[in-house]
Amino acid sequence: MTSDMSDLTRTTPCRPVTRRRDLIERAAQWWSRRHGHAPPPSDTGARPPAEERQAGPSGTGTGDEARTLWRMRTTVRDEPGSLAALCTALAGLGVDILSLQTHPLARGTVDEFLLRAPAEVEGTALTRAVSGAGGTDNWFERADTHDLVDAPTRVLGLATRTALDAAELPLALRQLLGRCTIRSLPSHSPGSGRPQEGAPVEGALEETVMRLRAPEGGVITVERPYLPFTPTEFARARALVELDARLGPRVPRGQDVLTLPQGPAITVRRADIADLQAAKDMHARCSARTLGMRYHGPVGDADRYLRHLLSPRFGRTLAVRTASGDVVGLGHLLWDGDETEVALLVEDEWQHRGIGSELLGRLVAMAVEAGCEHVYAVTQASNTAMVAAMRGLELPLDYQIEEGTLVITARLDATPVPSHRPQDDTATSGTTRN
Repeated sequence: MTSDMSDLTRTTPCRPVTRRRDLIERAAQWWSRRHGHAPPPSDTGARPPAEERQAGPSGTGTGDEARTLWRMRTTVRDEPGSLAALCTALAGLGVDILSLQTHPLARGTVDEFLLRAPAEVEGTALTRAVSGAGGTDNWFERADTHDLVDAPTRVLGLATRTALDAAELPLALRQLLGRCTIRSLPSHSPGSGRPQEGAPVEGALEETVMRLRAPEGGVITVERPYLPFTPTEFARARALVELDARLGPRVPRGQDVLTLPQGPAITVRRADIADLQAAKDMHARCSARTLGMRYHGPVGDADRYLRHLLSPRFGRTLAVRTASGDVVGLGHLLWDGDETEVALLVEDEWQHRGIGSELLGRLVAMAVEAGCEHVYAVTQASNTAMVAAMRGLELPLDYQIEEGTLVITARLDATPVPSHRPQDDTATSGTTRN
């Protein structure tokens, strides 16, 4: 099984492909027109100001009175009494201030509050009260109980996650900065090898966009429409990236031993760039048909994408190894903008043993844990094995087909996927990146 990329990958809905040869042409242009893989979409895309959008969770109960949690950000003059005026205005609405963070600016101060308000108090009423007390550039959104964790505790938790696993950095940045879009660009194009524009060593901050130099030399871009980043947020993000750089490449090295219905036991564990040579060796043992179904492009170019696919910056990879140490299967979970792709490759001699379905189940479980709403696989319409494997997830599926190319999207807000091991796992799906 395999699935990995393509501009015919679905971006709600799947983009049509007018001619079969467009597949290779679009794959060759992939990196020039996409910003690279990004974390899952559950927390991407900043919400507009409260006047435009006030939906969200957060009802709480205090005695007999329902209460609502809000996150608020406002800019006040840097002078005595400014904060007191805000607090007085909020108190007039019966609003409790649960936490406060300050972000000093050259002129003024950005104050970020977590509020608990009576349920009948709407965002528009909060906006009027804060504006009347001298607050400007006001921003509100509904909060939930997860926001009750104080900032130092949250930051320490994110640092711990990042220290244990390099793949956590993009996800940790998203949780640190709130709703935003995070994308990673490698330092060189995986296809052409040409250098790509980098970020300054110290990073760059431009209103709603920050660019940070990735530890491996690429660029991490963070964008948050409607809400400019403060220098304090920029410093926090840069410190988290610096921590990642000092620790170097790392992935959890735990592994599971699996007994197959046919053949000897295998192990499944996380993989990264340290497994590059073993992955190339597996490619050399795969048939042209297997590689062609996986990459949908020139088979000879398959190896050049492996360094990117194995990088924890762009997703997570699982490797299947034999007792002798050979890699015989690879599964990728790839952050692809607002979508998440699953991609699988099983060596010919190890197909029909349930390896592909085992990898697929584990990847989808990881996607659920990361907060993804959907995953998709790209394959050929004739690949009934891949269709069967996706159906084996027992999740709602959407099918988009154009000129022989099939995109299968699974919705993850249903029952958590179990691990399956059907006998036929020759399915392959994926796309090629330049």
